[in-house]
Amino acid sequence: NKTIWLQNAQKKLENILSKVKLDEISNWTQKQKELYKEYYDELAKVKSVITYYQRIRDITQKQIRLVTEYERAWKLFQRDNHFTADELAYMQKVYSGILNESMNNIDQIFSVVDSFTLQMSDAKRLEIITTAADQIDGTYDDLSRFNRQNIQLSLQRAKSSNDVNAIRKFYGIHN
Repeated sequence: NKTIWLQNAQKKLENILSKVKLDEISNWTQKQKELYKEYYDELAKVKSVITYYQRIRDITQKQIRLVTEYERAWKLFQRDNHFTADELAYMQKVYSGILNESMNNIDQIFSVVDSFTLQMSDAKRLEIITTAADQIDGTYDDLSRFNRQNIQLSLQRAKSSNDVNAIRKFYGIHN
């Protein structure tokens, strides 16, 4: 009986020691988790900022393409003798509207950049970035469509096939 009692006592001690060891491991794991939580939270923030800036960079490059396309087309239309002064004035008004709209989109992007120093949720930042990107895409598409329509109008006003070929070459259109 004493041997059985000692064996049971030994098992209880082993169980208690095992429980103490498991508790120590659990406490250590919890401390490590708490210690590195802030680190991982900061990494997540940095990752989201990098993602935002990548998206913002893409939007900015689209904006640059929009302005470059406007400048190229506007210079060509001004030199194209198939357009009247009134038509060129109308084109300038349309271009002004397109450029103003694109500047509004860039202002939205600036609000996101400024928001990194202010309080704004990631969801709100993402919503603003997505909206601005969609609007810039739409504005760019509007500009491209307007340019194509004006080129088409110039081609329709051409009086000969040589004139059509000259206009195509002038605007960089390949058959």
